Amino acid sequence: MQGMKSAYELAMERLNKESPVTQLTEEQKARLGELDSKYTAKIAEKEIFLNEQIEKAAVSGDMEAHESLKRQLAMERQVLESELEDKKELVRQGKD
Repeated sequence: MQGMKSAYELAMERLNKESPVTQLTEEQKARLGELDSKYTAKIAEKEIFLNEQIEKAAVSGDMEAHESLKRQLAMERQVLESELEDKKELVRQGKD
C-alpha cells in the first residue's frame, strides 16, 4: 500500500501548513539568548529589591504591606516574562 499516508503524517502536514516550523538563524539564536539573559537579570533585580522590602515588612509585622509586596513581585515578574515572550516571538518572526 505505497502512497497511503498515515493519520500521523497527514496531521503533521496540516500542522506545518498552519504554522510552519522555521529554522532560526545563528543571529536569531544569539538574539534570543541575549533576551533571556537580559530578562533573567531584570527579574533577579526586581526579586532582590522586593524580597528585601518583603522581609522588612515581615520583620516589622506589617502583614498588609508584606502581602501587597508579594503580589507586586508576582505581577512584575509576570509582566517581564510576558514582555520577554513578545520580544522573542518578534525575533522568531524576523521582525526584530
